[in-house]
Amino acid sequence: MRGFLLALQFLTIIPVRIKHVDAKKISASIIWFSFVGLLLGFILSATADLWHYLKFPALATDILTVVLLVFLTGGMHLDGLSDTFDAIFSGKNKEEMLKIMRDSHAGVIGVLAVVSIILLKIAFLYSISIPLKAPALIIMCVLSRWSMVFSMFLFPYARENGKAKPYIEGMDLKTLILSTFVTLIFISAIFKTKGLLVFLLVIICAYLTGKSFNRKIGGITGDTLGATNEIIETLTLFFVCIIERSNLWII
Repeated sequence: MRGFLLALQFLTIIPVRIKHVDAKKISASIIWFSFVGLLLGFILSATADLWHYLKFPALATDILTVVLLVFLTGGMHLDGLSDTFDAIFSGKNKEEMLKIMRDSHAGVIGVLAVVSIILLKIAFLYSISIPLKAPALIIMCVLSRWSMVFSMFLFPYARENGKAKPYIEGMDLKTLILSTFVTLIFISAIFKTKGLLVFLLVIICAYLTGKSFNRKIGGITGDTLGATNEIIETLTLFFVCIIERSNLWII
């Protein structure tokens, strides 16, 4: 349970205050990332159901749902997305890119990335039929948190020091296998075979995203993990939209 609380503290603004944690306990909390995603998904789906019950317009409900997710995470992943895009589109070398990521000021590219990702989430969520919104929100949150675990296993840390370093350096094959197993159970229970198809697509996208960051800056950082989370959230909703409108939905 302590590992879950550590993951909750790292990934959300839900009030958990655990101090003086050694590196082993920090790395052990990685297994719980998908559980945190599951919790966030349930909160979002329950809130969306409430808005629907109160007869809120569909678009307003979807906007409120996306805003709630931003609030629950403290905008942390969006901040990472902004910093990452400012850096990788700066045309600078690796060292300069890492410095840009540490800059607290958002550039034009970063702001455009944040606005674009929020609008895309709202658009894709609005395009999903109401009966599927709740399961889509749940697997979106689960798969995006798992994608960070996947990236931490595959790619090295690009900095000498940073908040994400204990997580990335503490990753091992056992942790990845356990996290993947739990994630598969969650999405299979929620979306059956269709969930496995979405999972396969997410694996490919998470790998390509991490590979791109690795090529640019020689690894990943806390900011690129946040960017990965945001990208996979958006793509998961997109994949659900595509599958729902195809013959694959009958599987």
